[in-house]
Order: sequence, then C-alpha cells, then structure tokens
Amino acid sequence: MKLIQYQRPVAWPTFGRLTNLQDELDRLFEAPLTAWAPALDVHEDKDSFSVRVELPGLKREDIEVSLNDGALVISGERKTETIHEDTEVHRQERYYGKFSRALTLPAAVSGDKVKAQYKDGILTVTLPKAEEAKPKAITVSE
Repeated sequence: MKLIQYQRPVAWPTFGRLTNLQDELDRLFEAPLTAWAPALDVHEDKDSFSVRVELPGLKREDIEVSLNDGALVISGERKTETIHEDTEVHRQERYYGKFSRALTLPAAVSGDKVKAQYKDGILTVTLPKAEEAKPKAITVSE
C-alpha cells in the first residue's frame, strides 16, 4: 500500500484571491507555529540506507545525529535571525527553533559504521545494513 499526499485541485483563475487565503489557512493548520520538521528523503539499496535532510542555514555544531534502539534521531536548532526594532515583517515563512526527526529503521544497521556528512545545507547519513539484514542468495539443491 502506498500513501500519497492529497493535493487540492487547481482552482479557477477568478478565485485566485480565495485560493491564496485557502493556502494560508492550510499552512497555518498543518503544523504548530512553534515547531518545524525539516524535509527528508530515505533511500535503501542492498547494502545500506541513506537519509538526506534539508538543513539550510544551520552550522554543523547545531546538528545532532544519534542511533537509539533501531531508530535514527536527527535533531538541532535553527537560530532566529535578529530583526531590528524599526523593521516591519511583511511575511515570514522560514521556521526557527528546535526540531527533531526520528525514523524507525526497517532492518538492523551496523552502528559503528554509520557516517554523517553535512555539505551545502544537506545532511547525508549513510547507515550500512548489518550482515544479518542483507539479502543472501540461497542455492537450491536437487
């Protein structure tokens, strides 16, 4: 079974202003304003899992990666930018504050071989599968 996120049909052009209002209401109720979760991708091949997380604007020291009981936990904090008192904010869509993502891995991994790399705002975590979790070919005898 594959879950697909619902996408609202495109509205008629004459309802553009109402569509913008609906988009703002959808964004408002999707997640609490005080919490955010960075977008991530998870890929699997025969030897490992690969997790790529979008974390633009963060410093390497603001990111924590850990492996706890078969779950990969990625957390950190994006610091708020200083806004001067005489500045008026017209729109703010970027989220600030602490975040945490936990992914339960579907197979055992070799915890001592996990690698994390942060480059150009993308965190890539490579989790090699444990030998017992890798697929094995079985010879069929007569």
